[in-house]
Order: sequence, then structure tokens, then C-alpha cells
Amino acid sequence: MIPMCGSAGLWAPSCIACAQVAVDELNKGEGIAGRPIQLIMVDTAIETNAPVEDLINSLIETGSIDAIVGMHISAMRQRLSKVVQGRVPYIYTPLYEGGEHGKGIFTIGETPSQQLGPAIEHLQSVYRPKKWALIGNDYVWPRTSHAYAKSKVAALGASLSYERYLPFGQADFYQEIEDIVAAGSEAVLISLVGQDAVQFNRNFGELDAHTHMIRLSCAIEENSLLASGEKALKRLFSSSSYFAALSTERNAAFKEKYHTLHGERAPMLNALGQSTYEGVQFLAGLLSRSTEGWNQPDFAAQGPLPYKSVRSSNFVSNDRKSLSIYLARADGMLFHVEKKLFKSID
Repeated sequence: MIPMCGSAGLWAPSCIACAQVAVDELNKGEGIAGRPIQLIMVDTAIETNAPVEDLINSLIETGSIDAIVGMHISAMRQRLSKVVQGRVPYIYTPLYEGGEHGKGIFTIGETPSQQLGPAIEHLQSVYRPKKWALIGNDYVWPRTSHAYAKSKVAALGASLSYERYLPFGQADFYQEIEDIVAAGSEAVLISLVGQDAVQFNRNFGELDAHTHMIRLSCAIEENSLLASGEKALKRLFSSSSYFAALSTERNAAFKEKYHTLHGERAPMLNALGQSTYEGVQFLAGLLSRSTEGWNQPDFAAQGPLPYKSVRSSNFVSNDRKSLSIYLARADGMLFHVEKKLFKSID
């Protein structure tokens, strides 16, 4: 389940391509639980007019799907969890706000305490901004992340200069950026999705707002850099568990497989796309442990779940997982990984 239209549709090609690498790997072996894997793509963009809940319910009831791997926004996960109701495993792959405990839902992405907190601490120590601005789309992930960010910023001795939440698909952000600058902001946390973040960056560059402040995002990735353009990316930082530029043995091996399957003109590798590879691999690990007991309350008591991860992830439960977090800075239209922020189990 991935967004194939709207603001987050920017991520679809990478999500599909990365999931296909996992399927190719697994199907060259025994598949999942001894069965070959077939992908069915469902558009779960928040802007889609399709009756997604009805479609997913029908696919489950007719036995047309055995599991779900979802890379979409949290608002859609909250809607679909009421439909899935633990009938099939639901692997939710991207960064998210935390706190998901629905039956049979496994969240393998990073949360604000892992991803956002260390990034704010580092930028605060290096650049010492006195005032932070917060801007995001109007749904649960930005609002929850920003609540966490506000407490972190206050604990570090800085103050909040601006906060706003906007609907998806805004035409431009000139007024918002002018207001952020006028408020004396020296740092801005951007929690806008996909094309909205791209448009914000473009307008930010046109107004030379980088001369006033640094930018931080947890969801701006390599596709967004390409779409924004080099002139719009000065003093832009991103915090994530994965960047295409990571110089690790696991990433080198993954990139080789990715480009062998898709060629050199494949979609840009990025954290949100790569998460679907890990989602399919996580599903394989989950069902290799038990094809029946995956939705039992004592799952976490069985210890860490081994699965193939480019990020060296370690999963015990939605609340207890470890994965490396990196801070990268936009360098042209690519990311340069500046610092490994941390690796621990929450």
C-alpha cells in the first residue's frame, strides 16, 4: 500500500522498485513461508478518490492477499487499521509519530525520540538557534512530532517563534515563509509531505530565507532534493535511518542488487522507498518465526525478530527497536552524511 498520487505520490516509484528487490531476493529462495510472493499495488494516497477501505476489506475477505506492507502517511494507517483488524499482518514501514499498538500492526520505522530529538540536540549545539519555527501538514504525524520538538527545544533553552499546520496540496508557501522570517526564526522544522515539502523548499530558496535560518526535516529525501533544485537547498538538514549515500557494506550490497535489477536509471534510492524493501523482508522474518502466532500478545516476549535489514535494524516491538540514525546535509542535489546520531533501543 503506497501513495501513487497527491503530495506523497513523489515516493511511489522508489517504493515499488525497492519492494521488487526484496521480492526478487526472496523468490530466488523459498519465498515467504515456502510460498512465492506476488505484489499487488494499492494506491493509499490521502487524496485518492478510490474507496480504499472497501478495497482492502474485499481483498482480505476473498483471500486475495495474505499480508500488507504499507508505506503511506499515518492518517491512512489509522483509517485502514480499523478495517484490517489483525486479520492479516500489517507491516508499516516509514518513520512515524509512535504509539501504534493495533493488533497485528508492526511499525518498523523510526519515531521522534530516535530521529528528531538527537538531530535537534546536534543542530542546537552547533548553530545555537534561539528561535525555532514549526510547519507541517495538518494530521497526526506533524502535530505529534512537533509536540515532542517543542519540549526538546524548550529543554535546550530555545523558544518557539512560529507554528502552523496546512492542508495537503498548497500552491505556494511565500506568506508562511515571510511570516517565519518576520518572527525572527533561526531554525525551522519542516514536517510537510512530499511535493508540499518540495514547494516549500523552492519558495524558501526564491526568498533567500536560508540567510536567516537553517532547515531540518525528517521526511525530505533524495527525490525531494532533485525536485527542489540546487538553489533551494542551502543549509538544509535531514535526519533519517537511511540515505543512499551511506558508506556501509550493507548499503553497498543493497545498491548493487537494486541497480542490477532496475538499471542505472532506476528511481532514486531514499529512506521511504528503501523502507518497503525492509517491510517485505520483515514480513518474511515474521512468518518464518510463526505463520500463526504473529498476532499474539506475547510476541515481544519472544525476543528480537531477525530479518534482513540494510539499516541493521533490531525489532522487539513497536515500542522497542533499534536502528542507526544519521544527520545529512544537502550538498548540491545529493545528501552528504555528516554524523551518526545514535543507535539504541527505546
